[in-house]
Amino acid sequence: MSYEMIAILMFSTMLLMMMTGQRVFGVIGFVAVVAALALWGTGGSNIAFGAAMKLMKWYPLLTLPMFIFMGYVLSESRLADDLYRMFHVWFGRMPGGLAIGTIGLMVLISAMNGLSVAGMAIGATIALPELLKRNYDKLMVTGVIQAGSSLGILVPPSVVLVLYAMIARQPVGQLWLAGIFPGLLMAGLFIAYIWLRCKITPSLGPVLDESELNVSRAEKRRLLWAGALPLGIFLVMMVPFVNGWTSLVESSVIGALTSVLAAILKGRMTRAVFETSVRSTLGISCMFMWIILAALAFGAVFDGLGAVKAIEGFFIGQLGLSPWEILILMQLSYLIMGTFLDDTAMLVIVAPLYIPLVKVLGFDLIWYGVLYTITCQIAYMTPPFGYNLFLMRAMAPPEITIHDIYRSIIPFVGVMVLSLVIVMIFPQIALWLPEYVYSK
Repeated sequence: MSYEMIAILMFSTMLLMMMTGQRVFGVIGFVAVVAALALWGTGGSNIAFGAAMKLMKWYPLLTLPMFIFMGYVLSESRLADDLYRMFHVWFGRMPGGLAIGTIGLMVLISAMNGLSVAGMAIGATIALPELLKRNYDKLMVTGVIQAGSSLGILVPPSVVLVLYAMIARQPVGQLWLAGIFPGLLMAGLFIAYIWLRCKITPSLGPVLDESELNVSRAEKRRLLWAGALPLGIFLVMMVPFVNGWTSLVESSVIGALTSVLAAILKGRMTRAVFETSVRSTLGISCMFMWIILAALAFGAVFDGLGAVKAIEGFFIGQLGLSPWEILILMQLSYLIMGTFLDDTAMLVIVAPLYIPLVKVLGFDLIWYGVLYTITCQIAYMTPPFGYNLFLMRAMAPPEITIHDIYRSIIPFVGVMVLSLVIVMIFPQIALWLPEYVYSK
C-alpha cells in the first residue's frame, strides 16, 4: 500500500470513529498509535512517547492553566454583573446602546477567559434577559451575544491560540499579540453595524427610559471603576510582558494572582468560588493537554509518511493552483468542517497537513493562526451544526426558537467574513504588534 493510501485510510478511519461520539483526543491518539505500530512495529511506540516528552518540556504550556484559572476566578466571583451594570448606565442613551455595551462586555470577558463558552454563558444569563425586557429585537440581541462570545477565541489570552501554537510550534506570545488588533477590529465592526441598524430602525434597540439612567455621579464613578477592574488586570499582566520585563509564563502568574487579589478586595473570594475555579481549571487544562498530545503524535506519523509533500504536489503540480487559491480553499474547508466539529477538533484533524503546507507556500504562520481563528469564529455560527448555535439554544428562553437563532447570525457572519478579508488583504493588522514587541 502506498503512503498516500495509508494517509487517506488514517483520515477516513478517524472521521468514522468521530461519528461514534468518542472523545476527540481518544480518536486522534488511537489512530496515530495504531498507524505507527502498523508501519514501524514496536519502534513506532517512540512516536507517542516522543510527543508526550515534547509536550511536557514545552515551557509556555504553563500559561494555559494560569489564564484559565484567572478567567474562572473573575467569572465565578460575579464581576461581570458590575460590568454589565456599567454599560447599562454609560451607554443607555445611545441607539442600541445596551447591545453595544454587550459587545464591550464580551471584549472584557474575552480578556478574562480565553474560551467562547464563558462569554456565551455570561451574555445569555446576564445580558439577554435585560435586553429582551427593554424591548430590544430578539433577532438582534441573539446575534449580538453569539457574535460577541466568539471573540473569546481571538482576543488574548485565547486558549485556542495556545493549542495552535503548540501544534504549529510558534511562540504563544506572538500569536496573542497578533490577535489583539483583529479582535478589536471585529468588535468595532460589530459596534458600527449595531449602531447603524438601530439608528435607521430605532425599534430594534430603543433608548432606555430616563428613569433608568438617572443615577448619581458617585454611582457612575463606582461602576466605571468596576468596569476598569478587568481591564486593569489585563494591563497589569500584559504591560510587563510587552515591555520585556517578564516572560509570558511570569505574566500569566501575575494575571492569576491579580485576579485572586481583586476577588478578595471585592469580598467575593469564597471557598466555593476558589474550589469551582480550581476544579474547572484542572478539567479544561487536562482536556487541552490530551488534545495537544494526540495532535503531536498524529502529526509525527504524517511527517513520516510524507503526506504533506504529496498534497503539496497535488495542489501546486497537478491542479496548478496559486498559493492564494490554496489558502482560500483551506479557509473554505474550515467553514465546512465547522458545521459539525468544534475548533480543537478541526485544528487537530487538518493541522498535520495545513500548517506545513502554509509554510511551504510562503505565508507567515503567526498570521495564518489569526486567519484560522477568525474562520473558526465564523464556523461556530454557521448552520446547521454551528457550535455557538446550540449553546445559544440551550441557554436562551423558550420564546427564542432555533429558527430565530439561525436568522439572527446572518448579518454578523457577514461582518466576520469582512474582518477575515480585511486581515487577509492587510496582514500587518495582525503582524505589526508582535513584530514591534519582539524587535525590541
